[in-house]
Amino acid sequence: MKIAIPLVAGRLSEHFGHCEHFALIEADLESKHIVSQTRVVPPPHEPGVLPRWLHEQGAKVIIAGGMGRRALDLFIQNDIAVHTGIAGATPEELAHAFLTGALGDTTPTCGHGRGEGHHHHHGCHHDAGSSHTP
Repeated sequence: MKIAIPLVAGRLSEHFGHCEHFALIEADLESKHIVSQTRVVPPPHEPGVLPRWLHEQGAKVIIAGGMGRRALDLFIQNDIAVHTGIAGATPEELAHAFLTGALGDTTPTCGHGRGEGHHHHHGCHHDAGSSHTP
């Protein structure tokens, strides 16, 4: 399974549409280990581009700092499950948390009930005009 993680300075970016790189982590779900990791530069940020591009890269999961409803819907349409992570974490830490179930379930909205350790008031950009959605 391939996990996509938006990065700024090598750590989780709070705004995936403005990240420097994506870590694309190939993980073995059975053994719960990281098989490989590559870093790629995303295409320029435009509405709807990143979900399609990540789907083309083979991503099945994105771990993001948070996102609005429109972005969430676009990832779901591209068969990519959305999880949120703790800002400032490394891709390895986030992938390990995902593989061991520490990230919890797919995040349907910003009201996901996981407040502990969550520093970024994310994803509450429900208006379609938000500058933080792809």
